[in-house]
Amino acid sequence: MVKNLQRFYKANYIKDNKMKENTLLSPIILGNMQLKNRMVMAPMTRNRAGEGNVPTELMAKYYQQRSGAGLIITEASQISQQGMGYPATLGIYSKEQIDGWKHITNTVHKEDGKIFIQLWHVGRISHPDYHNGEPPVSPSAVKPTGQAFTYEGLKDFVEPRALDKKEIKAIVNDYKRAAVNAKEAGFDGIEIHAANGYLIDQFLIDKTNKRTDEYGGSIKNRALFLFEVLDATLEVWPSSCVGIRLSPSGLFNDMGDSDPVALFGYIIEKLNDYQLAYLHLIEPLMSIDEFPQLVKQVGSYYGKIYKGVRMINGGFTKETGNSAIQNNIAELVSFGVSYLANPDLEKRFEIGVDLNIPNQETFYGGNEVGYTDYPGLTKE
Repeated sequence: MVKNLQRFYKANYIKDNKMKENTLLSPIILGNMQLKNRMVMAPMTRNRAGEGNVPTELMAKYYQQRSGAGLIITEASQISQQGMGYPATLGIYSKEQIDGWKHITNTVHKEDGKIFIQLWHVGRISHPDYHNGEPPVSPSAVKPTGQAFTYEGLKDFVEPRALDKKEIKAIVNDYKRAAVNAKEAGFDGIEIHAANGYLIDQFLIDKTNKRTDEYGGSIKNRALFLFEVLDATLEVWPSSCVGIRLSPSGLFNDMGDSDPVALFGYIIEKLNDYQLAYLHLIEPLMSIDEFPQLVKQVGSYYGKIYKGVRMINGGFTKETGNSAIQNNIAELVSFGVSYLANPDLEKRFEIGVDLNIPNQETFYGGNEVGYTDYPGLTKE
């Protein structure tokens, strides 16, 4: 009965020009869920995982504090040990990890919150230190510029090993197993991380994909891995509980396609057939003035192609977020650093009070300082 609610929403409310009545604080139907507002806590790596990449009690408090968001998307969580590329990042492939996440989803649900987990494989953005001395994997043996974060500090990236077709199928199955684990852990849905230069993005982009088989060459071939992963997760979850994140104008992690408009236009048009929970689009994270092939206003441009619920991310404020919703650029807006430093961000937007100032020195790693100790509004 609720399968096509998001399509009904766009077909009627937008057509009737009622979007201008909505704000970040307006409720919205997402799949079979009612979100209390249109503010989403964006996925943010915090590097505070416990031993075995297991969620901790401190993390449960962190997410519970932010349950006022319409939707929480967790920090990226690797689907396997092979998918790891940063210190102390969470996984969703062991029983201990599932149990740790289950505690977090329970705490969020007690606060009437909704929470998706972001599924992640970093591909070449890793280091042999994480893989018993073996090189990381990628669609092709193309070494990224820069350095990897390891437990021993920064180390130069190495040339990755190109995956063979049998290994690709195994990774698709890892995504499916992670989707099963996410359901067992009590999540409301999953987000597939296909952005920011990680493995799925590495298959999409011709700078990192030099393959000559069915996974390389044409746009259709380079997108095959993404859609195999998506199809595999949809064997576990209904499409209304699956989102996907893309960075069509992203250069992070030494990326850049020769024809991104054609590439992402094809992908987003094809995603229209899936009736997903949402499409999560990232605005450029850095200056792209010297790259004329890249679209500067990602949400405005690609959002016109997508027919389902659109989520946008990239330095939005209360004012710009409301403008995006009221001008039919997106139905949802995700906030990263703003939610990091303001556990009750939606309440601050509602009342109109100043925001806490984020401490960049505590973004990654550490304890409760800069994590769960940001003050909320006091109750009068």
